[in-house]
Amino acid sequence: MKAMIFAAGTGTRLKPLTDNIPKALIEVHNTPLLEHVINHLINAGVTDIIINVHYLAEQIIDFLKIKNNFGINICISDESDLLLDTGGGLLKASHFFNKTEDFIIYNVDILSDINLNDMLTYHINNKSLATLAVRNRETNRYFLFNTNLQLCGWKNIQTGYLIKTVEKDKDLIPLAFSGIHIVNAKIFDLIKETGMFSMTSAYLRLAKKNKITGYRHDSSQWFDIGKIETLKEAEIYFK
Repeated sequence: MKAMIFAAGTGTRLKPLTDNIPKALIEVHNTPLLEHVINHLINAGVTDIIINVHYLAEQIIDFLKIKNNFGINICISDESDLLLDTGGGLLKASHFFNKTEDFIIYNVDILSDINLNDMLTYHINNKSLATLAVRNRETNRYFLFNTNLQLCGWKNIQTGYLIKTVEKDKDLIPLAFSGIHIVNAKIFDLIKETGMFSMTSAYLRLAKKNKITGYRHDSSQWFDIGKIETLKEAEIYFK
């Protein structure tokens, strides 16, 4: 199975730790985030990974060389010249995937013990174009799902901005995205966006005519290492 790791972010919220090191190489319990994620994917049966890079990209490339690519096939999607956001980054890496295969997308700053094999089985059984790992937690931005966990909208509770893809569904369940997706490569034929764009906007557009589902993993451990406070929480947990 193949996977993509989003590792191109600049890690602004982790400054000053990221002044001279990319976010992907920030350590939790003496192990870089990138290594945590790669090992999680390998344990789930992933054999081929593409990683997008931008900020201090050469450090990530050198790290992978030192680790001998962890014994699997790892490729780099270089966004050094222009950061493309999640959608643009995925589209640039589309050549890596076969036309009809399912693959995992994983944010490098996410640490979780989510069962990726169970999530894949759920994705296949639902015959979804994309499956988004979600959980019930506090955030400012929520995906909105119906009772069948089919994506129906998105809301920013801080600004009140609301997008609904299915108007007839009124009582929608707000769930927070966990930065982990499973996607079928058929999505590349449906993406019309170009340049720099977010996968969130693409999912919301595609959900009007395609099945995009949520996979709840409320009982899993999960950390978003996007800020210093969460990094400290993860360190305590791993110790």
